[in-house]
Amino acid sequence: MSVRVMTWNLWWRFGPWEARQPAIMTVLRDEAPDLVCLQEVWAEDSGDDQAAMLADRLGFHHARTPAPYWNGMSLGNAILSRWPILGVESVRLPTLEGEPSHRSALMAVVDAPSGAIPVVSVHTEYRFDQSTTRVAQTSALAKFVKQQHDAGSFPVIVGGDLNAVADSDEIRQLTGRTSPPVDGLIFQDAWELVGEGPGHTWHDANPYVADSTWPNRRIDYLLISWPRPKTLGTPIRAWIAGNRPVDGVHPSDHYAVVAELRAG
Repeated sequence: MSVRVMTWNLWWRFGPWEARQPAIMTVLRDEAPDLVCLQEVWAEDSGDDQAAMLADRLGFHHARTPAPYWNGMSLGNAILSRWPILGVESVRLPTLEGEPSHRSALMAVVDAPSGAIPVVSVHTEYRFDQSTTRVAQTSALAKFVKQQHDAGSFPVIVGGDLNAVADSDEIRQLTGRTSPPVDGLIFQDAWELVGEGPGHTWHDANPYVADSTWPNRRIDYLLISWPRPKTLGTPIRAWIAGNRPVDGVHPSDHYAVVAELRAG
């Protein structure tokens, strides 16, 4: 038995956002994930909610961060699940000064056929020069995950836009290349284990980022908490999705990462 997990930054309402919505839906249907971690999900204080609409069209359950509204709009994280959601928790990630930022992590525990699976959608600061802030935020992420990791039998799946490459300080501390922020907890990178090629999720072949002056990078991740019972959560394969136009429209400025994990 396996579970298919996907993470994707949907680029809020930037660019041709209305034309991008059908393209996003097409990719989600084509990839047929069981669990989806989304970032930059929009909602209006009038009630329109991108996560709710996507979940409704897929026949999925959903949860989202209680993000604040600015001028009637919010930007946050969401989780879509093929199976019922048993519980939801979220945390605001800190600024460098330790104050709550607008970045957050959202956890949902889903009632999968193989048992409860905890999944987290996270989004950290984006600027090149904010690695120190991201280190603080990924440290907070590890602390947020630790209790659920220790309590459950299935490892915690983390999907998110971490805005950092694999050899950065923030990713190295999560993956055990340097001292982890929480003793006894690191994360395995699904792409590193079973992905093929560089796995760039920010790529100048995407017209939305062609002139960004940022290099092609792998900054979106599916991570699985470790140590864990053998085989549970072990990646089988991983691939990039959303990297081609749909009816002439690119769905987002980020590509998605999809992975199959052993679930029993």
